[in-house]
Amino acid sequence: MVEVLTRTAFRKRRRLFRRFFFSSIVATTVALGVVAAVVAYAYQLEPPSLSVPETTVIYSANEEVIGEFHQGQNRHWVPLEHMGDAIIEATIAVEDRRFYDHLGFDFFRIGGAVVANLKSNSMVQGASTITQQYARNLFLNHEKTWSRKWNEALYALRLELHYTKREILEGYLNTIYYGHGAYGIEAAANVYFQKNAEELTTAEAALLAGIPKGPNIYSPFVNMERAKHRQETVLFTMKEAGFITSSEMLALAEEELLFPKDDEIKAKRVAPYFQDEVMKWLNTDLGIDPQLVEHGGLQIHTTLDYEMQQYAEELVKTKLASRGELQTALVAMDPRTGEVRAMIGGKDYDESPFNRATQARRHPGSAIKPILYYAALEHGFRPNSMLLSEETKFIYDEGRDYTTPGNFNNYYADDYVTMLQALAVSDNIYAMKVHFLLGFDKLVEAAQRFGIESPMDPNFPSLALGAFDAQVLEMTNSYSPFANGGYTVKPHYVTLVKDRDGNVIYEADLEAHQTINADLAAIMTDLMKGMFEPELSSYASVTGGSLSYMFDRPIAGKSGSNETNSWMIGYTPQLLTGVWVGYDRGFLRTGDGNYSKDIWGHFMQNALKDEAHLEFDIPNNVVEVSINPFNGLLATENCPVQRPTLFYAGTEPTEYCSEHLPTEADVEKRRDPSQKSEEEKRDKWLDKIFDWLN
Repeated sequence: MVEVLTRTAFRKRRRLFRRFFFSSIVATTVALGVVAAVVAYAYQLEPPSLSVPETTVIYSANEEVIGEFHQGQNRHWVPLEHMGDAIIEATIAVEDRRFYDHLGFDFFRIGGAVVANLKSNSMVQGASTITQQYARNLFLNHEKTWSRKWNEALYALRLELHYTKREILEGYLNTIYYGHGAYGIEAAANVYFQKNAEELTTAEAALLAGIPKGPNIYSPFVNMERAKHRQETVLFTMKEAGFITSSEMLALAEEELLFPKDDEIKAKRVAPYFQDEVMKWLNTDLGIDPQLVEHGGLQIHTTLDYEMQQYAEELVKTKLASRGELQTALVAMDPRTGEVRAMIGGKDYDESPFNRATQARRHPGSAIKPILYYAALEHGFRPNSMLLSEETKFIYDEGRDYTTPGNFNNYYADDYVTMLQALAVSDNIYAMKVHFLLGFDKLVEAAQRFGIESPMDPNFPSLALGAFDAQVLEMTNSYSPFANGGYTVKPHYVTLVKDRDGNVIYEADLEAHQTINADLAAIMTDLMKGMFEPELSSYASVTGGSLSYMFDRPIAGKSGSNETNSWMIGYTPQLLTGVWVGYDRGFLRTGDGNYSKDIWGHFMQNALKDEAHLEFDIPNNVVEVSINPFNGLLATENCPVQRPTLFYAGTEPTEYCSEHLPTEADVEKRRDPSQKSEEEKRDKWLDKIFDWLN
C-alpha cells in the first residue's frame, strides 16, 4: 500500500515537473518571441532623429566668441574626439560603467532598482543607462512613471539598433543638462571654467560629471561643499573602474578649482549693435529663418576686430560719461574690402538698442565736401583753383529764391583762396560757389557713384553743405573710394557661415567696382590731408589742427558740423572710421561738437598703433609739385609756406610765386659783411686816405 502511494506521488511530481518544464519552454519561447517582435518592430522604425536645439555662436575676425543665441538651451555640439578623455571616463564611471557591454539596458542595475522600489512601494531608485538617459533627453520628460519607462526603453532600443556606441555617447554628452542654462559638456566647460571641453583637467571633468545627477544641488555656483563631495564620489567611481589610481584619486580631490568671476563672464558680451546687424543681415539678405539662427547651432564668422571694438566701447564710455544725453555712433571698416571692424550704435545698448550708425539719418554737413570737390576736379577744377571767399548772397531758382550761408564764426578771407586751403579750413562760400558753377545735379550724380543711396534733392543749393539725411555707415563707406583707388565696396559683417555639421552655408565674395577715377581719388586724398596741417591756416584755422600731433603716418579726412550734428570721417590706406555725435532730439551744446574728432582721433591712434605705416598710392598720371597753398603758384625758396601737392599730369602750375621775392633793401640786409666785394673794400680804403690827407 505504501509502495502504491509512493509511485502515485512520484508520477504526480513527474507530471508537474513536465508541465513546469514545458510551460517554461513555452513562456521562454513566447518571451523570446515578444522580445524578437519588439526588436523587429523597433528596427523597422526609422532611426530616431538626434537633432536637438544648439547654440548659434558668433565669432569675431580674431576667432573670439562675441555672442551666442539660443532658446533657453545653451548648447554647443562638439564631436567626441574634441571632448577629451577625462570627461568621457568620468561620465562612464559614474553613470554607466557597463556602457560598452549592454544593449541599452543594464539588467543587474534594473534588478537592484526593482527590489529597492518594491520595498519602498515607490519609484525611489532608477537604473537608467546612458542610452536610456539620452533617449529621455531627446524624446521624453522626467516623470517617474511605468509608461514613461516603457517608452524610454523602446527609444533606447531604437538608438542601440540604429546608432553606434560612439554616436550614442557623443549625443548624450552634448545633450545632458549641467545647470545654469548649459546643455552639453562644451557649454558646461564654457560656463563653469571658461574653456573648451577638451581643455578640462581630470579634476574639472570629475566635478562636471557629477552635476547632471542634480544641477540645482551639485553646481559649485549653488553649493561648493556639495559639489566637492559629489566630485569625490565621481573620482572614487573612476578609481573603481580602473581609470585612475588611488593616489591619483587623492591628489585630484585636493586639486584647486578656479572659476570665472562675474565680470569675466559678462565680458563676453561685446558689440551688441554689431550683433543686431549680423542677425538682421542673416534674415533679410541671406534668407535664414530666425528659428534656425536661434537654435540651429550655426557658426557665424564675422568681420569684427575684437580689440578695436573693445577699445571703441571703452572710449565712448569714458569720453561721454559726463555728457548727459549726448549720443554717438562709430563705424570702422577696411576701405579695401568693406569689412566692418567696429560698430557703436549708441552710448549704452541696455538703455537704447536703437542703432544710430545704421538706423538714424543725420545731416552730414561739410563731410560731403570731398565728394563735391571730386566732381569739381572731374569738370576742370584743380587743387589750386581760386575763388573769392567773402560774404555772398546766392540766388537760385531763376531769381525767385536765395540763400546766404556763412563761414564758421563769420571768418572770411575777403580774398581769393585755393581749393586746397578752402577744404582744409572748410570754407562754405567756396563750396557753394563750386556747387553753383557745376550745377546742383553734379553733386547728386557723384554722390551716387560713391555709394550714397539716401535721397538728395537736386534743386536744393545747400546740398553742398550737407543739408540732406544720411546714415553714419553710409557716409563713412562713401569715403572708401578715396582710400582704395576709386573702388566702391559694400559694407559687410559676415565672412563665413557654417551649419552644425561644418557645412558652408555662406562664404563672402569681395565685390568691388571702380566707379571713380583713381587719379582724381589720389588728388582728393592729398587735399584731405590738409585738415591736419596747421600751416594751411590763415584767415581761419584748419579743422583738424587739434589732431595733428596724434599721427606720424599719412592720414586724410574731413569733419562736418551744424547746429545738431558733429561728424569726423578719416582714413589711412587700411582703416576708415566715421564718428557722429549729437542728440536724438535737440541742438548741440557748448563743447559737444569737439567729441566727434576727439573720439575719432583716439580710436584711430589706438587701432593703428601696431599697423604698418602705409603710403597712399600715387598713380602714374599724377605728379607732385610744391606750391604756395595760398595763391596756388609754384613755391620758391622764399615762400614762407611750401606745400607738396598732387596734380593730374599736365595741369600742374607753371608760374612761380613772386609775392615773396626779396627787394634790394632785403638783399642789402641779408649780405654777409665778411663777403664784401673787392670794389667795396677799395672804396673804404680810398676813403681812409682822403680822410688822412685832410
